[in-house]
Amino acid sequence: MSVIVSNLTKTFGDQHAVDDLSFEARPGEILGFLGPNGAGKSTTMKMITTYLQPSSGTATVCGHDISKDQMDVRRHIGYLPEHNPLYKDMYIKEYLEFVARIHKVDNPKLRIGELIETTGLQKEQHKLISSISKGYRQRVGLAQALLHDPDVIILDEPTSGLDMNQLIEIRALIKKLGETKTVIFSTHIMQEVQALCDRVIIINEGQLVADDPIDRLQNRLKGEDIIHLELDKKYDVSAIESIAGVSSVIRVTDTLYTINADNSNDVRPDIFRTASNSNWVILEMRREQKNVEYIFQQLTKKQTADV
Repeated sequence: MSVIVSNLTKTFGDQHAVDDLSFEARPGEILGFLGPNGAGKSTTMKMITTYLQPSSGTATVCGHDISKDQMDVRRHIGYLPEHNPLYKDMYIKEYLEFVARIHKVDNPKLRIGELIETTGLQKEQHKLISSISKGYRQRVGLAQALLHDPDVIILDEPTSGLDMNQLIEIRALIKKLGETKTVIFSTHIMQEVQALCDRVIIINEGQLVADDPIDRLQNRLKGEDIIHLELDKKYDVSAIESIAGVSSVIRVTDTLYTINADNSNDVRPDIFRTASNSNWVILEMRREQKNVEYIFQQLTKKQTADV
């Protein structure tokens, strides 16, 4: 049920859209697939799903080679592309019946009923696809991707166009799918990555720049911690500047300070001791965590700035 990508490359003329990319997506995990616009995410997904042929390298899906066993690969994959291609002159239920026939789904009526309920299409199922909102079209696209119960699910911006209630429902569905299936999930919404993904891959200019579990991703970057300190009143805090590892102390207001420090060592105990020895009253001391968005920006910043 795994996806193994080995030295995958796709060129368009002189441009390397995907450049010697290797990674593995395993069963029972949701793999976040991130990168700036033009980084090669959609191109990679199209190669894995056999809609594009690689210039070199290969990938296997459940043991089937994407270049040699294309029909077997497609049987194992459910794919929702970024631009969701639907037959808009068909009714929702009619369209799902059409897709079920293509996949030769056993007991299609039962399976379609399950997917309509799972994706929240009950009230819309008898409508023309052209008459429903973008959010509901995304649900139809997700339903067709799941119709044949694939082992691998590849979702390119699946929550695009959804309102907040729909987002919560679809995120819950993706989380549930990740318990038993291999899910590759591309999004620009960093909160979704932290809420849903077990592991994150970041690519930039077609190349891999990160491949880590969420809980280890924050440790990739060395640099400065940002510590927010609030005191009960104005003090002379110059003593903090002499603490080993502190690079600067910025007064935001009379009682609020931003402290920059080397993150190789936690300086908060030293700040607390300095405050205690000086009889300062600390109302709050908080270290700003490097979230996925911050790390994404740092890992892709240099190359992006050069474009």
